[in-house]
Amino acid sequence: MKLGVYNAILHDRTLPEALKVIADLGLTGIEINSGGFLPAKHIPDFDAILTSDTARDDYLGLFEGTGVEIAGLNCNGNPLHPNPVIGDAHAEDIRHSIRLAERLGQNRVVTMSGVPGGEPGSTRINWVVNAWSSGQTDILDYQWDVAVPFWKEMDALAGDHGVKVALELHPQNLVFTPLDVQKFIELTGATNVGVELDASHLFWQQMDPIEAVKFLGPLVFHAAAKDTRVNPAASVRSVLDNHFRRLGPDEDRTNIGGDEWCNEWPKHGESAWDFVAVGRGHDVDYWADFMRALHDVDPDMWLNIEHEDTSLGRIEGLQVAAGTLLEANARLAAEGRS
Repeated sequence: MKLGVYNAILHDRTLPEALKVIADLGLTGIEINSGGFLPAKHIPDFDAILTSDTARDDYLGLFEGTGVEIAGLNCNGNPLHPNPVIGDAHAEDIRHSIRLAERLGQNRVVTMSGVPGGEPGSTRINWVVNAWSSGQTDILDYQWDVAVPFWKEMDALAGDHGVKVALELHPQNLVFTPLDVQKFIELTGATNVGVELDASHLFWQQMDPIEAVKFLGPLVFHAAAKDTRVNPAASVRSVLDNHFRRLGPDEDRTNIGGDEWCNEWPKHGESAWDFVAVGRGHDVDYWADFMRALHDVDPDMWLNIEHEDTSLGRIEGLQVAAGTLLEANARLAAEGRS
């Protein structure tokens, strides 16, 4: 498998510094954020690259001799958000990322399906967790009516530029399970939109990422390596625990568009589950099996580390994750799966 790092955890460094960190880990790819919830920190000349061959070539020159190549673009956001300040901006980021991918010789753009409000005139998103009532089904019907034309447009745009768009199966999105993917393909007829298989969000929903890969097969275009540990607190809080704290404007907080911000995660010992470095939730044996499943779909697929283990530093967490994946990858190589 081809192994890399999603660069958000390295936004505190310049691009050349980030490339050195990744090379020193023994990895060969960097998935670069290109908008959405987070800024395109490592693409400072974004607009120029879209129009100027010189700017494009100068940017690509930063990777020469580093041993690290671009391993896809990532513009995770909510393109269906009912507030146009957020939704329209994130949708345009996807369009720009598709065009940028072609300019950079890339063919993978990672994002999310998004989720609209629950009815016309909504200003806030409405994620239906469990549609046991007809009212909730009505909401879902409306949301699919919003999503389908947008994603038909994105599918056509991706096809025009030789790009595959990979949707992360992330809760608080309309598409967050393999069955949702199946419905998405049926309704849109998409041939250029598939899945980024991020195991972490499947783990806490009690799904098995390996079975998900087998179910989705060639619809898996890309993959993320992030682990999850379900904690004893889940026995009374449930994995759908909503006890997050709103951060105030005087606190260090992350803007995710418009007037929306990330909340504070439940404190250590109270959280039902946590994202952890690869290997701290599931062992090398599991990750080797996961990588075998991905390899069977596409031996050239990128599997990129996303580090969100708050108990470890930026580099420390990447080192733990890289060690797990490199050991798992060595097992695949010994089997002739390289």
